[in-house]
Amino acid sequence: MSSDARTDPPPLTGLKVLELGQLIGGPFAGKVLGDFGAEVIKIEPPGQGDPLRNWRLLRNGTSVWWQIQSRNKRSVTLDLRQPEAQDIARRLAAEADVLIENFRPGVLEDWGLGWKELSALNPGLVMLRISGYGQTGPYRDRPGFGVIGEAMGGLRHLSGEPGRLPVRVGVSIGDTLAALHGVIGILLALYHRKVNGGAGQMIDVALYEAVFNCMESLLSEYSAAGVIREPAGSALPGIAPSNAYPCSDGHVLIAGNGDSIFRRLMETIGRHDLAQDTALANNEGRVARASQLDEAIGGWTRLRRVEEVLRELQAVSVPCGRIYSARDIAEDPQYRARGMIQTVTTRDGDMLEVPGITPQLSLSPGGIRHPAPRLGEDTEAVLASLGIEGERLSALRGARIV
Repeated sequence: MSSDARTDPPPLTGLKVLELGQLIGGPFAGKVLGDFGAEVIKIEPPGQGDPLRNWRLLRNGTSVWWQIQSRNKRSVTLDLRQPEAQDIARRLAAEADVLIENFRPGVLEDWGLGWKELSALNPGLVMLRISGYGQTGPYRDRPGFGVIGEAMGGLRHLSGEPGRLPVRVGVSIGDTLAALHGVIGILLALYHRKVNGGAGQMIDVALYEAVFNCMESLLSEYSAAGVIREPAGSALPGIAPSNAYPCSDGHVLIAGNGDSIFRRLMETIGRHDLAQDTALANNEGRVARASQLDEAIGGWTRLRRVEEVLRELQAVSVPCGRIYSARDIAEDPQYRARGMIQTVTTRDGDMLEVPGITPQLSLSPGGIRHPAPRLGEDTEAVLASLGIEGERLSALRGARIV
């Protein structure tokens, strides 16, 4: 979009969100809403705050991950174990459009902040609840982190090389998938509330179900033919050729599984016999000879550098790419051209590059309005909006309730 193009306010401007979650699942959902204009008030325990503040690489005592996950949010400290803090949280929920939480089922009920209590106070409230196994079922009370959801959802069984220990994806993909499903649920519920004249509702997202929803035909293959899909390393079972191939200076990914793409690929690597083989004209035939095709492609790539392979295949429109590290991402012009790397100034005055906003809306794009907050920096202002200030606020601070 050009700099002089018309833009409207972000689409969620005016939406009030109360975030009670910690770490990844709930807060990632809050981040997405905040990126698109929602006012997100994040509740943190006094003293240490959200544990994510201290995870992974720290800069000036604060995680750089925090600077991404909590941008566009306001921080209010409340010890939700205390009745006074629970009362304040109820008052904030009464004014909110959306509440996000990712505690173990039953915790909010113990604090008088469950769906039954809050929906009675605010019938229009949309409440997102992310947990390991959901709010119902025989496993509901079990603790569950993203890695457990990835395993139960079927992803961990497929990762890694055949016959070796399954490996985990290098990011918290289970939590993030749950968060994105949660955001979809929030937007659906808000649409229902506005367009259909409905009340608010609770959205129940289980980590394992969010992962399972992305497992394609895994279950149906078992149902139809008793097939249990097994790990296949860098290949994609049932689709060929699509794999990582060695080059003289690294590896390259090639997806030659479209019918016409396959023919162009074979012609480019000098295998005219395979390009013209009618048995390989469709995916079914290619899957039956996937090993042969991988050997042919790998034999060609091994004699070339990554950049040479990419140049030749891109010239004939065969999908291919290199394997990116953080340095590759930071130096890539495509990321820069689309604004997917942005520079922010943290509350400590440091300059930091962070991921930009996705998806990109043409008329009402999201944005980074302000950096991640210091712990409790908005407590006074938010509580003052509830009439809690002066001696009353001082008393709450003295009792370590805020």
